[in-house]
Amino acid sequence: MALSPTAAQRRVIEAADPVTGRLRGTPAQLAALVKRGLAFRHPRPPHDHFLTPAGHRIREATDAPEESKRPEPAGAPDAGGVFAARVGGEEAAPGDAGPARLREVRGAWQGLLELRRMTHPDGSTERPCAWERSHLVRAAALALEAAGHRPAGPDGDAGYRVRATPQPEAVAVYEPDGAALRDCAATLERAGWQVGEHTEPRTRARYLLASPRKV
Repeated sequence: MALSPTAAQRRVIEAADPVTGRLRGTPAQLAALVKRGLAFRHPRPPHDHFLTPAGHRIREATDAPEESKRPEPAGAPDAGGVFAARVGGEEAAPGDAGPARLREVRGAWQGLLELRRMTHPDGSTERPCAWERSHLVRAAALALEAAGHRPAGPDGDAGYRVRATPQPEAVAVYEPDGAALRDCAATLERAGWQVGEHTEPRTRARYLLASPRKV
């Protein structure tokens, strides 16, 4: 079980990269975070230190204590300014459709691929990592938005919507256009997710059920 950090260690956690979790600190600070289960030292040079899922949870709780109490989905950047992919259905912030947002999304996706490479023993970027498994909705939404899919607006218009499900390690993806839904499935499969298409019993609406691939 991860131990609570000291005030000084919490400041190191707060300064971590919001996507990759890469840490900067003195050797003693980093070693103490590893001992508490909040960070790990990568086995390959340059032997950087990264937050564990427990460390990420502490960082996110510090950035947005109220947001962490709400169930997924979470959409636009939170009050702490940390990037979050649009999950669909939220109010878009000004400029979300512009080039600055596109650069931000692509940068976040590249950071996530780097996190995969650094945290998988074989260096693979083709399957999701532990951070994605603990942030299913945000991870799936990032894969979709980075690939150019359009999230739905607050009025329920065309576009994807990613939602949590009662099923462990699975999200549901809704898109009213059948062709666009299949395109979302192809994108998630390329991003390392297992995807199946299903029908809602009550509404007969088609949707995707997607889970991070393990191998």
